[in-house]
Amino acid sequence: MSEPLTFIEYTRSVLGILLFVILFLIAIPVIFLLIVLTLGKATNFIMKYVAPAIARPVLAVIGIKFRKVYHGEPTDEPAVYIINHSSTLDIPTMMSVGIPNIRFVAKWEIQYFPFFFIAGRLTGQVFIQRQNSEKAVQTLTNTYNRLRKHKLSIMLAPEGSRKHEGVIGPFKKGAFHIAMDLGYPIIPIYFEGNDKLSLGGSMFAKSGDVTAHIHPPIDTSDWKGETIDDHIASVRNKYLEWAGVTE
Repeated sequence: MSEPLTFIEYTRSVLGILLFVILFLIAIPVIFLLIVLTLGKATNFIMKYVAPAIARPVLAVIGIKFRKVYHGEPTDEPAVYIINHSSTLDIPTMMSVGIPNIRFVAKWEIQYFPFFFIAGRLTGQVFIQRQNSEKAVQTLTNTYNRLRKHKLSIMLAPEGSRKHEGVIGPFKKGAFHIAMDLGYPIIPIYFEGNDKLSLGGSMFAKSGDVTAHIHPPIDTSDWKGETIDDHIASVRNKYLEWAGVTE
């Protein structure tokens, strides 16, 4: 954020946080009932429609106009969706996109918030312990069968954390290995505006516009382990270009 928040923006942020908590508290029993009554088959409906129904009103209260733009034809085929990670706004914007058959890969610690723990466990999100690489790899490996069986996509941030230098941080290899292992394409989503409206771990945000740019799939079927660094650099360069920065 280049300028400090105004009193109105602080107030709207506080109201947005309160609304986020209230909507989650309302949604959790609804989610539970939907999953029980449909024997788990409502999970994709919840991710596509209920998650945006929670997140978009929150963004509106904060004063953020959210939109998504497809730079190509939308697809329902399973893929590894990757995003740029810069602020806490990434959570409601990820939820707002409404990708079909999606699951999020999130850090283990986010479960310390009870509503994230309950909703995440009910809907089958993937929580990994980043500090323990062996457990993280095991969690993802165990997830592969579920993703393949149910033709699910996943979304994660290759930067790994919002705490990084520069507009776009270094990309880790995990997301790209997952795509190669599953035989999935990579679909980049560039969030334009998150880094300008909210910095790092701040719970407060300025009013403004956020756009989710959903780019065409990147085929990974011919990727090889020895060239993965080149592929990662190529994808990251796209993000640098979209962000309008050079290194």
